[in-house]
Amino acid sequence: MKEKKRYADVIVDISHEKIDRPFQYLIPSALEEAVQEGTRVRIPFGMGNRLITGYVIEIKSVPDFDPGKIKEIDSICEEGITIEGSLIRLAAWMKETYGSTMIRCLKTILPVKEKEKIRIREQVVLNRTRSEALQILDDYRKKHYKAKARLMELLAEKGTADRLTVMKELKIPASTLKSMQNEGVLRIEAHRSWRMPAELEEAAGQKEIPVPTAAQSQVIDGILEEWRTKNRTCLIHGITGSGKTLIYMELTKKVLSEGRQAIILIPEIALSWQIVQRFLSGFGDIVTVLHSRMGRSERFDQFERVRSGEAKIIVGPRSALFAPFENLGLIVIDEEQELSYRSEESPRYDAREAAVFRGKLEGAHVVMGSATPSIDSYQKCMEGEYALFDLPDRIGEAGLPRVYIADMRQELQEGNRSMLSRLLEEKIAQRLEKKEQIMLFLNRRGYAGFFSCRSCGYVVRCPHCDVSMTLHSNGKMICHYCGYETPEVKQCPSCGSEFISGLSIGTQKVADMVQRKFPQARILRMDQDSTRKKGGHEKILRAFMEHEADILVGTQMIVKGHDFPNVTLVGALMADMSLFASDYRAPEKTYQLLVQAIGRAGRGELGGEAVIQTYQPEHYSIQAAASQDYAEFFNEEMEERKAMLFPPAAHLLAVRGSCKDEERLHKAMFFSGKFLQMVGKKKTTTIIGPAPEVVSKVQDQFREVLFIKEEDEKELRRLRQALEKYIEINQGFDEVSIQYDLDV
Repeated sequence: MKEKKRYADVIVDISHEKIDRPFQYLIPSALEEAVQEGTRVRIPFGMGNRLITGYVIEIKSVPDFDPGKIKEIDSICEEGITIEGSLIRLAAWMKETYGSTMIRCLKTILPVKEKEKIRIREQVVLNRTRSEALQILDDYRKKHYKAKARLMELLAEKGTADRLTVMKELKIPASTLKSMQNEGVLRIEAHRSWRMPAELEEAAGQKEIPVPTAAQSQVIDGILEEWRTKNRTCLIHGITGSGKTLIYMELTKKVLSEGRQAIILIPEIALSWQIVQRFLSGFGDIVTVLHSRMGRSERFDQFERVRSGEAKIIVGPRSALFAPFENLGLIVIDEEQELSYRSEESPRYDAREAAVFRGKLEGAHVVMGSATPSIDSYQKCMEGEYALFDLPDRIGEAGLPRVYIADMRQELQEGNRSMLSRLLEEKIAQRLEKKEQIMLFLNRRGYAGFFSCRSCGYVVRCPHCDVSMTLHSNGKMICHYCGYETPEVKQCPSCGSEFISGLSIGTQKVADMVQRKFPQARILRMDQDSTRKKGGHEKILRAFMEHEADILVGTQMIVKGHDFPNVTLVGALMADMSLFASDYRAPEKTYQLLVQAIGRAGRGELGGEAVIQTYQPEHYSIQAAASQDYAEFFNEEMEERKAMLFPPAAHLLAVRGSCKDEERLHKAMFFSGKFLQMVGKKKTTTIIGPAPEVVSKVQDQFREVLFIKEEDEKELRRLRQALEKYIEINQGFDEVSIQYDLDV
């Protein structure tokens, strides 16, 4: 039987420019079992076949060109797995799990290495003892060497000074520096200067990390014991204000003491401003940050600080997961339920799953935390895959806020057509009189034109998918899961009221209305418009922290992780707006947002209250949020997921297509669905759609989606791989872009 040959694509330079140009080599039979993605190999290169090192990024059974011209891999490097090799293995796992190309996965994962100009700063350093320097200073003064005297006075006191500062502020000419250098009095030293983001430049001095409470210490000890034994991923379920951040810091101290490094993932710097400040004050200049608003040169320098070992902790969003730490010890994922941990571009990876895989690959621990854990993660705790740790109480004397539900249907019936219920309006007036602060949260997440009746709260839903219908400009209401259509509803099918329409409300409208009712109030607004400029988030949050405003009006960005001791009232306006988005996770998102919002009140010595305004007061997500009972919500939601076979009760793969030609796209998606039905072997497989995406056209690209439901993840992966091959050989997909979204 003829031996089957395998070929390895090898890159010789770990940089974005070279990833697209790998070189192909034959894997010799002696190295068949040892060579895999990420392996560092020696290869003959160029006309002279000089041996150089490279990294295997992909293994193929069919060569890309004439096998007779393909050289063999010489040998495997024995230095062990490098950080680059580890990240390449992570890329290979992402390709296999999320269905993208290896090149795209590598470009997502490998650190930025586009060459930026290195910035050098020169230091003027005293070359004599202090007593000698004082004698020289006295001599300069006697000889009336004024410039030399000014500089020597500074160096005698501080020992060193920045060269540019010396020349600019002390007005010392270059000739004077040269003369003193020739005298042997001073020397000029060149040092690399890092371009620092604003968060690091403005950081306050380092402070002592507080001592954990008894409850926090119990959780810390439990996690350390888990690390010593099973070392499962740990989930901290801590209510708002319970002190999860201090636990993260203590665990970070532990891995630093072992000579290892830590990655702290947060949803977005702007939404987690205070956790960044706490890590900077607790650990000082070994901390670096990463976020989307940094310039390319700043990002380059921060990755170089990580690579050089100067930075040992990185805080940032999901892209920080790929920081090139050589000895990673800990990955923390704060607010793990946040959707921003899922990429919206290919590869559509889940940073939580990628963190767990990287942790296993490099022997690092993974800790997640949330006041409102995702259903997926909590279910893994119930099944024993994750270890669960509870923090049921707030730190100190602070208790949970008292929560009221305002039924906006009743408000309308009794003649109140305002955006504020009478109860919330009354409580705002009380807080303003007491000089306490108020946060008004406008729940706009998931809003995409759903129809709701203001008289009875009825929402137009798909009869097949249990999600809300979305109104399109052509006057049709469409389900974005199965494609079901119905004409626009003019009258409520439940109560007959004509007060049924799409709901439209913004933070500017709310702020203006509140200002009219309370003209004495100082109001800040925080949304995408008011934070568009660099540093906009921090400026608004710092102003509110320093009590430069009485009321903060905003969207979900004001309710995540912020700690304002003087806030005693939170109002959740349109609390059920996210409840009827065309998304099976809508109840979960609604519960999470409301609990997070409620949790901003009463975090200091003063007690707190919250008012939830809703047209659906009886819905289980609203009731559970008001009582802040996660177990009640989880049990109810899991029953719904099991009934409808939605994750985590089953797996769901979204196949997303886009194309400039609407007809071509529809044909491609239609035949994709037919092909999947043909190759599906199990009765448990369900193909839904195709249907237009919620936003059906972006930048002249039409968009459609079809869903595959399947309880067996291996079968789902088989179907995706079969579809990938079908698309590869079918010319009808030449102009159609296809992406895959697992358990979206």
